[in-house]
Amino acid sequence: MIERQRIEPFSNLELFAKQVVEGFITGLHKSPFHGFSVEFAEHRIYNPGESTRHIDWKLFARTDKLFVKRYEEETNLRCQIIIDCSSSMFFPLENEKPAKNNKLAFSVYSAAALIELLKTQRDAPGLTLFDTDISKHYKAKSNPTQQKMMYHELETLLDPALYKPGLATDSAKALNQIAEIIHQRSLVVIFSDMFEQADDQEAIFSALQHLRYKKHEVILFHVTDKKSELDFEFENRPYRFIDMETNEEIKLNPQQVKELYTSKTLKYTENLKLKCGQYHIDFVEADINQGFENVLYAYLVKRTSMMK
Repeated sequence: MIERQRIEPFSNLELFAKQVVEGFITGLHKSPFHGFSVEFAEHRIYNPGESTRHIDWKLFARTDKLFVKRYEEETNLRCQIIIDCSSSMFFPLENEKPAKNNKLAFSVYSAAALIELLKTQRDAPGLTLFDTDISKHYKAKSNPTQQKMMYHELETLLDPALYKPGLATDSAKALNQIAEIIHQRSLVVIFSDMFEQADDQEAIFSALQHLRYKKHEVILFHVTDKKSELDFEFENRPYRFIDMETNEEIKLNPQQVKELYTSKTLKYTENLKLKCGQYHIDFVEADINQGFENVLYAYLVKRTSMMK
């Protein structure tokens, strides 16, 4: 495991990402995304004397003829990194301003590290930012100029002044749009708390399924402050809670609603995990208190081991 590093607002996010990824590569030994872009193209007649490695034996059983599978080799893996930039992603706040270790910062540093990792593999990273709609979209390219622009976009998100209360999210709408505009099979990595109104949950599940229908591989990092948002750990005293996306306020003692709150949150999270499992989507529990480098590295190690 790499040593956990303190998150600071680095002026050079790319340099920081390089340092983090150097630690990743030392421990991984192997690319966690290797071979993703090899796709089946067509069959052709087997020529006697050539390798039998790619013979389609199932087709032979049906036709009694030897056919070889042909594949299209892509020079690059295409990876679209998607970040939820709604108001709730700026949680937690300190003195009404985003704390340094907020959910959006966690996502930004994770995305920067992934872009750097993809660069070292000569793969093609892209970046999409959304809230109620897509605000920025960079198509996946192996282009150094575009990669610099993506780092700049990510650095901008670290500015506390960017936080605006009341900025809602529409994950389902954005993900459906992304599924349509990414025309080639890609790896899609999503960073979001996935906190939506109850009526919108089925729409989110449908949007995730839409991405899989388009033959994209999907990884969902469910970014939360687990202690506060899932476990509802607060002192036994009155608090004023404000919904960061609707500005609705309520005053209460957390102990009065903790049991109900945690049961509903657990039910939604478990349902989200279940749906991801059904759609063959990697679901990653990303608790910001564990540090982005530890969460990301642990997932990459797990993924690498599964590819052996």
